[in-house]
Amino acid sequence: MKKHNFSAGPSILPREVIEKTAQAVLDFNESGLSILEISHRSKGFEAVIAEARDLFKELLNIPEGYSVLFLGGGASMQFCMIPFNFFENKAAYLNTGVWANKAMKEAKGFGEVVEVASSKEAVYNYIPKGYTIPSDADYFHITTNNTIYGTEILTDMDSPVPLIADMSSDIFSRPLDVSKYSMIYGGAQKNLAPAGVTFVIVKDEMLGKVSRYIPTMLNYKTHIADGSMFNTPPVLPIYSALETLRWLKANGGLVEMEKRNIAKAELLYNAIDNSKMFVGTANKEDRSRMNVCFVMKPEYKELEASFLKFATEAGMDGIKGHRSVGGFRASIYNAMPIESVQALIDCMHEFEKQN
Repeated sequence: MKKHNFSAGPSILPREVIEKTAQAVLDFNESGLSILEISHRSKGFEAVIAEARDLFKELLNIPEGYSVLFLGGGASMQFCMIPFNFFENKAAYLNTGVWANKAMKEAKGFGEVVEVASSKEAVYNYIPKGYTIPSDADYFHITTNNTIYGTEILTDMDSPVPLIADMSSDIFSRPLDVSKYSMIYGGAQKNLAPAGVTFVIVKDEMLGKVSRYIPTMLNYKTHIADGSMFNTPPVLPIYSALETLRWLKANGGLVEMEKRNIAKAELLYNAIDNSKMFVGTANKEDRSRMNVCFVMKPEYKELEASFLKFATEAGMDGIKGHRSVGGFRASIYNAMPIESVQALIDCMHEFEKQN
């Protein structure tokens, strides 16, 4: 039976990326050695990290004056690295979910944090609007895609202060105007690579302005100076990321990815909206293209466990909603083929017929 991987992360990767990564584990570039056992300072791996950096810049059209880093620690490490490097007097945060809230919590240890807006009162089912960003903040932090609640910021906003974005789960899903951001970061395990590597795109002129001492490992300048090799980098996930970046380029880049992602999301949301049994949870204008969250309508609530069992037995893997909200979640990242989305819809229709 074919499996359809709707997991929120670690999540689906292109099949050819998995196969090429597996081959590199066995024999990296016909060297007779595994990617797992070569030196990170060997010419072979230096070429990997250089090409991955170049493809980041090419695919995202990153302007001059930005550095691309590959680090460890996940996005959660960035929650403290950001205030260490940029927080001098005040920071502003938009609270759109669990991860935005965790980032804000870390920043509070450094000084005054302004929560410019929050959708917590509605279980984060919308993106706040009409808020004011304090002009005296050192930076404004947003989380562009909220995997748990299925909401997404789909525009590159203007900000009166440096804009920092956690794009863990929607990076490379659409073209970006990187020039509007002072920093973009994220864990790779949603749309780019296996867990273990974190990407950072940072505007160089933002660095070196705080008065505090920054621990060496937490200072972005440390990693820029050593080309992401101050300490041993997560070699295998970086190699896998390179293969994903190659796949993105070969498949039309981010314009094509956005086209595909819109088509997949519209197909699934239309099925939910026209269903007698299912209903979406996020405000329509703020719906995520990456994570489609839905529940049973109140009159069918008692069938949720039955549908989860039915769908799982039909090959739909990872559609259980996050434990904090329940229901269902279909994560349809770049590598998810539209045929799998249709398979889920067919599964929903069949369950409705039977019940």
